[in-house]
Amino acid sequence: MEPRGVLPQAAWKLDHSMQIYDNELLIDVEMLNIDAASFRQMREQAGNENGIAEVIMQTIRDRGKQHNRVTGSGGMLIGTVREIGKEYKGDVEVGSKIATLVSLSLTPLKLEQIYSIDLTSCQVHVSGQAILFESGLFAVLPADLPQDFALAILDVAGAPAQTAKLVQAGNTVLIIGAGGKSGLLCLYEAKQRVGVTGNVIALAYDERDYERISRSNLADVILQGDARQTLAILQKVKEVTNGALADLTINCVDAPGTEMSSILCTKENGTVYFFSMATSFTAAALGAEGAGKDVRMLIGNGYTKGHAEIALAAGRKMRAQGIL
Repeated sequence: MEPRGVLPQAAWKLDHSMQIYDNELLIDVEMLNIDAASFRQMREQAGNENGIAEVIMQTIRDRGKQHNRVTGSGGMLIGTVREIGKEYKGDVEVGSKIATLVSLSLTPLKLEQIYSIDLTSCQVHVSGQAILFESGLFAVLPADLPQDFALAILDVAGAPAQTAKLVQAGNTVLIIGAGGKSGLLCLYEAKQRVGVTGNVIALAYDERDYERISRSNLADVILQGDARQTLAILQKVKEVTNGALADLTINCVDAPGTEMSSILCTKENGTVYFFSMATSFTAAALGAEGAGKDVRMLIGNGYTKGHAEIALAAGRKMRAQGIL
């Protein structure tokens, strides 16, 4: 609706009248999984569950979608397929329980009520409706996992799947923000692939994250510190790598201001994968230029082929081991 002619993610406002076209799905929504950067911002702004609920409802009233006006990010949802457009070509039936694998920042959404908000998992129990375009990816929820757990895994499915593609045997891999769900899943995939000659370094923000990573046995080295304190983190990484730094750095932090720690802790011609939606790509590009650092920087694309299956497989194993 505003501005006219742009695609849904870039639009300020979508039509959320819930009248579907012939190639769309109408979904009865049960739960939103807000992305971590967006949820953190709303919590800092509103302070409590009631305040967060009002921010979400106001955003949807104003924009026709859950598109955080500060972070620019959204999340994903769980719901039941209510109606299928007659020209829709996807493999799904009315009544199927699905999790969308595209951002709420491009999903037309209308909520009737917010029932509860889990401040730990960033999950919001709701009633309402959403529209999924034919191009929109989704996963039918697996029967062997609780739906809130499956949703939490699918929300960050791009991170472990991209990690599985990027890590090579013998790599030194640094994961910043390793204590959260995306960080732990990345640790798992990295540890499977570095082999006996590789090294996985986890950076934990606080003692709680440190203990969670330690219990997982997925990191060869655990560091603790604030990734916004670039020089302090760089010194820690230098010490544990004998100055060699990381071949691959994966940033899973939900707070802004961690770009330069990721860049400076990576060796020349290494790779930085910014999965975090709190990343400023302007800060990353100009910061690397200013530091004279030649590294390959990848945007955290939430999709890669087979990402849902990879993430759920990792989640099952980690759940069985008591890590998640």
